[in-house]
Amino acid sequence: MKSAMGQAAALAILFVSPGMAVAKVRGGMTAPVGLANRAATIGPRQGGFVNATEIYPWSDGAIFRLYTAPGRVSDIVLEPGETLVSVAAGDTVRWIVGNTTSGTGPNQREHVLVKPTAAGLSTNLLILTSRRSYHIDLVSTVGSAMASVSWSYPADSLISLTPPPAAKSPAEDSTAGGDFDPSRLDFAYLIGGDDMPWRPARAFDDGRHVYIDFPASIFAGAAPPLFVIDGKKPELVNYRMRGHFYVVDRLFDRAELRLGDKPQHVVTISRTSRGATP
Repeated sequence: MKSAMGQAAALAILFVSPGMAVAKVRGGMTAPVGLANRAATIGPRQGGFVNATEIYPWSDGAIFRLYTAPGRVSDIVLEPGETLVSVAAGDTVRWIVGNTTSGTGPNQREHVLVKPTAAGLSTNLLILTSRRSYHIDLVSTVGSAMASVSWSYPADSLISLTPPPAAKSPAEDSTAGGDFDPSRLDFAYLIGGDDMPWRPARAFDDGRHVYIDFPASIFAGAAPPLFVIDGKKPELVNYRMRGHFYVVDRLFDRAELRLGDKPQHVVTISRTSRGATP
């Protein structure tokens, strides 16, 4: 009798243990995954739109949210010259995913088209290209849908803006920052202040110059002047505009973009990780 009871207990442990393991995983071990995903998710913001297109600042490993609606097609637009390799959706039953191209030659662009079959759905979309991997969080609503989404690529834009070494004089080299090295970029800058349409997406430096990345909507109105805050005194500094970047000819710990008078709108740029600028 004892032997039979022992065998029954062993069988009970054998069959219960997998369920207990699953419950444990669901209860606590996946919590860091959820926290990481939420922290990595970037949603649309008013200042990021150019007409009906949300332009996200590209960040490797980020999750970009796309709001959709039944009866509406949302367009995911890739970088010119970027080649589509593969597209995979978590839910292929209730979501319709397709692709097409626009333009020709170097201006040809790949488009991934997304449409939900109902409201209240969510899934993920993975887009693999010749240049990068896009992680998209798809959400369907009963309200407005995002017509289009694309990205700005700060490092790539700076590389394309850097002239060939042979085309630069020594004077130009001293002000343009020399050969551009993406591995030296430091993104430890915090953007704060008013939520304006021209508010920068990010700021970073290469050790000698600070690059301020504005949304494309910066071209639609007045550009805000930049003031560096040394102590309590703001002062104008030398900077120039290249594409949708301000290129500042020095490093700083704190600066402000100011536009208007009454009221005056202020966006702050603060350096967060390194020591004070000598």
